[in-house]
Amino acid sequence: MLMRVLFFGLALVVASAASKDQPFDSTKSKPNILFVVVDDLNTRIGPYADPELSIYTPHLDRLASEGMTFTKAYCQYPVCGASRASFMTGLYPETVKIMGNRGDKSHHKIANPALADHPTIGEFFRERGYYSARVSKIFHMRIPFGLERGEWGADVPESWDFASSPMAPETLSPGKLEKLSAGDHYGSNFARLIVPDHLDHTQIDVLAANQAVAIIESRAVAPPKNIRNDVKLKPDDPFFLAVGFVRPHVPLIAPERFFKRYPEKRAHIPNTPKDDLEDLPLEATRNANSRSGRFKMTTLQQRQSIAAYHASVSFMDEQLGRLLDALDYTGQRDNTIIVFFSDHGFNLGEHTSWQKDSLWDDSVRVPLIISVPEMKHAGARCQAVVELNDLFPTLADLAGLTDEKPGRLQGQSLVPYLENPDKASGHEYAYTVTHSKGASLRTARWRYSRWGDVVTDDNEELYDHQSDPDEFHNLARNPEYQSRLEELRGRLKRIQAENLKAAEG
Repeated sequence: MLMRVLFFGLALVVASAASKDQPFDSTKSKPNILFVVVDDLNTRIGPYADPELSIYTPHLDRLASEGMTFTKAYCQYPVCGASRASFMTGLYPETVKIMGNRGDKSHHKIANPALADHPTIGEFFRERGYYSARVSKIFHMRIPFGLERGEWGADVPESWDFASSPMAPETLSPGKLEKLSAGDHYGSNFARLIVPDHLDHTQIDVLAANQAVAIIESRAVAPPKNIRNDVKLKPDDPFFLAVGFVRPHVPLIAPERFFKRYPEKRAHIPNTPKDDLEDLPLEATRNANSRSGRFKMTTLQQRQSIAAYHASVSFMDEQLGRLLDALDYTGQRDNTIIVFFSDHGFNLGEHTSWQKDSLWDDSVRVPLIISVPEMKHAGARCQAVVELNDLFPTLADLAGLTDEKPGRLQGQSLVPYLENPDKASGHEYAYTVTHSKGASLRTARWRYSRWGDVVTDDNEELYDHQSDPDEFHNLARNPEYQSRLEELRGRLKRIQAENLKAAEG
């Protein structure tokens, strides 16, 4: 019988005798881990957004009610390849030496040979007796063309006992493919495709959920009676199951029933002051529809893109619900840690900008929900500034493997916040880098960004989130904030120096 894990209750006192950072009783069975990564998901979803603007995500809402929602979680690079290489290793992008989408170079051991002995999260758990499995996109791959051609990108094969890389029709799906922006590259510009409801089973996230559910069922404690006795399911081995959901990555594809939920005429285009871009560095505005030749979307196309994005998110949420249900009906929910997050954020018209790769909160802030069995603070919201780099040390601590964590890890465990969401100490900032040598710090109150290696008259941004949460007013040229600028410049310099040193081994 699967033993129930006691979390942050009386068992915490017992477990702390071995290590104060181990919230699980090591005398009980090791927890399973369901690690769900979503592509291009921003925080305009149920657990985060204004209900009037929120996307319909009942299963995320359910997960948030059972776990802790981190309201200020940030990626370390706002594109897929670099972000995934970072959080899968618990290292900053400069340390990994992956700065963007670089195909097979998203494998950190290739990009930086000094990290040849540094494990991924999957590798770490596999080496410690976990059944480690990957389903769909965890490291970088090309969307949609990789899925259509069966050309999967980067991976670290030694991370997995089993890896599933489904093919899917994507732009070849039944239905009408419509371009909603300039350009022909469906993996980077906006397009939508409404799939007939009865053919939803052809889509990549349904295929991924099918495989993930099969793995969850195969790891169940009591195999069905019709299973042959010679089939070794090894139900006593805990699993680390990494599942990648592709949507809402463009092209925006979802069944018709979800498009009906979001009429384009009701899509809300964010309000932006007319002079919003005038005090910004040029590189910060490269994806602005009002300046860039990349998108050139009409108002109608913007509304259509937002509605299609929402439909894709709700479709993804439906697949997440299938995973949660599978844990429930197999009796494994009581011993499974669930982590749900996105690789980066996504602009949908904020600052008249679209997609990712900026350094504003909408592009680098991500949803992050962690659910642990028997949580003392289930349903709580943590306002602390945290990073995706923190996931590796957090999961190691939750699994009682604190003393075995790799020494190189640059993230910080979130276990203290799971114990007390109002904990004051911890992260002082979240650090993010992007194209054109853009780098940014997000503290509890401030965002500081710089484009380029050195300070110039017009390459900095400074926002006070206490008075300006939408980041409309760049204070970098205001003399009243020079001392604040100097402080944040110093922090940024120290962090970058530390990362370059760490990259050398």
